[in-house]
Amino acid sequence: MILKQSHSTLYVFDQERAKAFYTEKLGFEVREDATLGAFRWLTVAPKTQADHCMILMALTAGAFMDQATVDALGELVKRGKLGGGVLQCDDIQRTYEELLAKGVEFKGPPRQMPYGIEAMFVDDSGNFFSLGEKR
Repeated sequence: MILKQSHSTLYVFDQERAKAFYTEKLGFEVREDATLGAFRWLTVAPKTQADHCMILMALTAGAFMDQATVDALGELVKRGKLGGGVLQCDDIQRTYEELLAKGVEFKGPPRQMPYGIEAMFVDDSGNFFSLGEKR
């Protein structure tokens, strides 16, 4: 029986730059950072969430992907066509202003939606996220 999802994958162009974005701008913490030969296993998560991590997976050819796949996937990431999910906050206006001041690129200010308030932003690679505050 499957109990839960523990990790999700985000493809990034530069793991060190992505690590800085997620820790310094979003306030996440590094959970795992291990090098296994040429492969680096790097995970981050919000400090308040103990049971889920985001894998910051380098977009490089190797055991998992050939160069054609890396190129195709990289183009989608660059163009902002891959989403990283929804990040929930307790005060979207305050969080939006804090992240904006740290240089996070938003697609626009928070707006009222049927499910709550949302603001869309992109990470340093181009993955998009919905920052949300529930009703």
